[in-house]
Amino acid sequence: MTQQSQITSAETQLFLETLRRFLEVEVSPYYEEWEKAEIFPRTLWNKLGENGFLCVDQPVEYGGYGVSFELSCAIVDEVSRAGFAALASSISVHSDIVAPYIGNLGTESQKQEWLPKMVTGEVVGAIGMTEPGAGSDLQSIKMTAIKDGDDYQINGQKTFITNGQHCDVIILATKTDVNLGARGMSLFVVDCKKPGFQRGRNLEKMGLHSGDTSEVFLDDVRVSSRDILGGEGKGFSNLMNELPRERLILGISCVGAAQGAFDLAVDYVLQRQAFGQAIAAFQHTRYKLAELKTRIELSRALAEKYVQKFMAGELSSAEASMLKLAASEMQGEVVDQCLQMFGGYGYMKEYRISRAYVDARIQRIYGGTSEIMKELISRSIVDVR
Repeated sequence: MTQQSQITSAETQLFLETLRRFLEVEVSPYYEEWEKAEIFPRTLWNKLGENGFLCVDQPVEYGGYGVSFELSCAIVDEVSRAGFAALASSISVHSDIVAPYIGNLGTESQKQEWLPKMVTGEVVGAIGMTEPGAGSDLQSIKMTAIKDGDDYQINGQKTFITNGQHCDVIILATKTDVNLGARGMSLFVVDCKKPGFQRGRNLEKMGLHSGDTSEVFLDDVRVSSRDILGGEGKGFSNLMNELPRERLILGISCVGAAQGAFDLAVDYVLQRQAFGQAIAAFQHTRYKLAELKTRIELSRALAEKYVQKFMAGELSSAEASMLKLAASEMQGEVVDQCLQMFGGYGYMKEYRISRAYVDARIQRIYGGTSEIMKELISRSIVDVR
């Protein structure tokens, strides 16, 4: 992999201004329509790719910019802050989970086949870990990939798959040996056009309505040993090694979304009148804003620190879990308090703060629940297993 190139602060700001204009023109006018349809159009992926907003930190030889991971973080932060949480989630899965898995674990052939098309948006990526009976406990998955000559046959079901309706390639966690526990788990890169791959329904969710979240079913899907990602039997360890980036980017999206909700609340309390004065004039309102701003900045500071550690190859799983725990809990509480400032209007769907509220709830669940984060953090302090 080539050395990542650095971009200046001025270049970053110019890039983010371009992203903001893109969101204003290509997303904002249609987002409510997509929320009602419970999916955004497949063509949006192509537009994101055409404008250079996908997989930006992938190496130049695979179509990316080869820039710092910080720019990828900035994209997720900006889209989250703009109030498009479902889009931010879809982009982060594609660019910050699936692409790095292939980039870090894939063979040269796998990287050449998938990464350039992921950069352009021609190919949409998804990852299949969760199953109906296995969430955070990945060792309990039931999907199998049984060797059949030089090939493997994959059977099983995955659920809660972000980008499940649009995906062209999916990374699947499977059991290649059901008797070996974690050592019997393997990852496969699977072309979604293969016979036997079926998409289930687009799941109805409390929030993130425009982001497709699906069930997928595999019935005797035949793949070859060339489709194994990162080595047979190494799936569990590879998942554990890649999870810190996932939880880091989730923490960043929490900070961005909380900042977006805070901005909405500040604008509202400056305009809304009560008892002859703006709500912002009340000491309670100002003090509450001060508390919320402080909490957001604390999580932002932790995120920035851990981004630097991640780029230096020093971020631990426990540290990534601490950010995910702190930022997701912070987001939930900040958005709740921001909605309260809107009074009855905060409960109305026409106000963006109500969408921010329901979108925030999943952050404490996916990517590892808050309870699982506490378990992982506690083990780094005292492991009594």
